[in-house]
Amino acid sequence: MTNQITLLVEKLGKVLTERRWQCVTAESCTGGGLSYWITSIPGSSIWFERGLVTYSNQAKQELLGVKAATLTKFGAVSAETAHEMALGALQHSPAHISAAITGIAGPDGGSTDKPVGLVWIATATKENQVNAKSYLFPGDRYSIREQSIVAALQQLLNACKANHFSQC
Repeated sequence: MTNQITLLVEKLGKVLTERRWQCVTAESCTGGGLSYWITSIPGSSIWFERGLVTYSNQAKQELLGVKAATLTKFGAVSAETAHEMALGALQHSPAHISAAITGIAGPDGGSTDKPVGLVWIATATKENQVNAKSYLFPGDRYSIREQSIVAALQQLLNACKANHFSQC
């Protein structure tokens, strides 16, 4: 999967560089893994503005502006929280597009309603186009985190298509 991640990051970097856009990430269950892969590519400083690891609910509130009411009503692993994380990342940076990841990578923390492997990923653009999507990834903690990173990169590229980027 390492090669797939590298290829996706390179493609995203090309698209964003040509558009003169920057990206910001807000990560919870991936613990900065998406940002790690992005910054492993030489030249990513041109298009990657910043990455925020907001593992705790308090960090989500303080750094991204996620509402306490959202966390109470829907939980940290929800479409609503991912949506607010993605918008908050944009509001707290000069970037043009964001990806937010929140989920349960395990091996503990799952429930009947929210099992281990449930991940919500949201992308947002300055044009207020927000898309949150859920996934149920199989495997262990490492595998779930890795699959989440791939899905986030694919969602970012799909957000480019939705914004009519001819390079996507």
